[in-house]
Amino acid sequence: MRYAIYFAAEADDPLMQLGNAWLGRDPFSGRELAQPVIEGLAPDRLFQLTASPRRYGFHGTLKAPFRLRDGESEAALLDACAAFAGSVAPFDIQGLDVNRLGKFLALTPKGTEPDLQAFAALCLRSFEPFRAPLSDDDLARRRRSGLTSRQDAYLAAWGYPYVFEEFRFHMTLSDKLDDDTEAAALTRAAQSFFADVTGRPRSCRTFGLYVEPEPGGPFQVRGIFTLTGTVTPQAAEQQTGGSSRKENA
Repeated sequence: MRYAIYFAAEADDPLMQLGNAWLGRDPFSGRELAQPVIEGLAPDRLFQLTASPRRYGFHGTLKAPFRLRDGESEAALLDACAAFAGSVAPFDIQGLDVNRLGKFLALTPKGTEPDLQAFAALCLRSFEPFRAPLSDDDLARRRRSGLTSRQDAYLAAWGYPYVFEEFRFHMTLSDKLDDDTEAAALTRAAQSFFADVTGRPRSCRTFGLYVEPEPGGPFQVRGIFTLTGTVTPQAAEQQTGGSSRKENA
């Protein structure tokens, strides 16, 4: 069983509803959903091109999937999520847009978002005590993707290579797109499909705890937590010591 800390909202949030429908699964209920009809792309092909993000559930990664360290429990993790939510204030971002991220399609921020970056770093540190170290097999699998020396150091220290200055927020909408024609069709369709929730400011007030009950199984929402604190993510990050801590050790 693995857990993950994800950027997510309540089930009735329009962003979540559209994201779930695009991927074809509701991680709150576990139900399969009808995906949009895309001109020039067969329904079964869209299903194939969204296989991996569908399994993980619509989200933006804040702390990548991890197994619990010996001695920790789900109940303690849930308590920690509630305490963390009560310590950090909601924050705003300029908005999200549909973009290509390498060969993947994703929703990404319109511009630089210091509070979002700080919030991800806070999540990474705050829930680190719950994370079991990666196995040798997991480390080897991650390293096959060709990491820089800094990314490899982050992988060894934090269990994920794309953290701190390597972090780029994204809500994945596809698997790898190798065909340019398919990629263009998918991009146009996504821009239209998500038009009601993109290109405008968004208030970030929640995060989610997702769980993978069994290896390879679909991730499910275990809980959505509302931020009710008074300290902004950037201020909270400064209070923790920021980049003077473990990431530069």
